[in-house]
Amino acid sequence: MKPSFTIGIEEEYQTIDPATRDLRSHIDTEIIEKGKTKLREAVKPEMHTSVVEVGTGICRNIQEARREVCELRRGIIALARENGLRLGAAGTHPFADWRKQSIYPDERYYTIVEDMGNVARANLIFGLHVHIGVEDRETAIHLMNAARYFVPHMLALSANSPFWLGMDMGLKSYRCKVFDKFPRTNIPDYFPSWGEYQSFVDLLVKTHCIDNAKKIWWDIRPHPNFPTLEFRCCDIPMRLDETISIAALIQATVAKLYKLYEANQGFRLYRRALIMENKWRAARYGLDGKLIDFGRKIEVPMRDLVEEYLALVDDVVDELGSREEVNGIRKIVETGSGADRQLQVFKETGDLTKVVDYIIEETESSVDVRAQEHTI
Repeated sequence: MKPSFTIGIEEEYQTIDPATRDLRSHIDTEIIEKGKTKLREAVKPEMHTSVVEVGTGICRNIQEARREVCELRRGIIALARENGLRLGAAGTHPFADWRKQSIYPDERYYTIVEDMGNVARANLIFGLHVHIGVEDRETAIHLMNAARYFVPHMLALSANSPFWLGMDMGLKSYRCKVFDKFPRTNIPDYFPSWGEYQSFVDLLVKTHCIDNAKKIWWDIRPHPNFPTLEFRCCDIPMRLDETISIAALIQATVAKLYKLYEANQGFRLYRRALIMENKWRAARYGLDGKLIDFGRKIEVPMRDLVEEYLALVDDVVDELGSREEVNGIRKIVETGSGADRQLQVFKETGDLTKVVDYIIEETESSVDVRAQEHTI
């Protein structure tokens, strides 16, 4: 059965105090409740009370996904402003201290904190998750095996978290290093079949490592409840256009890999350890680094690899109707990732509050919220 390649997008936002520019809890506002009412249950809390997550429904194409993400961003930004907060989209906050952040009052989050202690409390990060409809589970496992190779490329394009606790960490995506401390993260192993994967999950449940498959937090996973492949490797981008272009590229990647799989051609599979080498380079250097072409056994500048990547998926984007959105990847390369732009603001100002101002401005202006807020 051919996958539907439907799209679902989840984004995690920062709630920011406009005076201090620090993170501030939304727990004493009605953002979540109003959001559920106005935005059709698409808003939910996350583990920390300064994090808000929104998610689209099942979108048939990237244009529908864009409309939904735009509506959600616009709506939740307006709600934040109505409640004396501002919203920011970045993988980490430049100077917030996780030790001062409260946990959302929910038994699930309390259990995670009890299980993992300060590893969970320190997980003050903000990501972009993209679901692609792959209904047949056997097919999903084979596509996951192949798609692992492109996780570093996706990470480099989305990198938007250079600062942590007031420091330039020397990485373009520090978010992924914070999340590394959780168990069952990073690149998944290769699984020969859905049955092998299910046996793995059953073993973890039987031995009380996990109580359900949602506690497998890999960069790509078959979603335990939805018939999708879920890509969890990206920092949340500041701009709406960046989110949509990255989601379109992820959809095109899955469609291209399925086209090869259907023709019994497949895509060369590499060891997890090798892909992890490229993920480190992507986190460290972003678009300015070099990834390893393991087939040719050479280093290639990431910016050159983007063009190779776009050429690879070129024969499926017209069928998906996403050429314009996928071409937006070139704009990310041209203007720099979110991390590049944050670092440039800091270089020019030496002031992390100015970086926060920039994050807020980019987040709001990308959906023209000020022109629309009175209609929400």
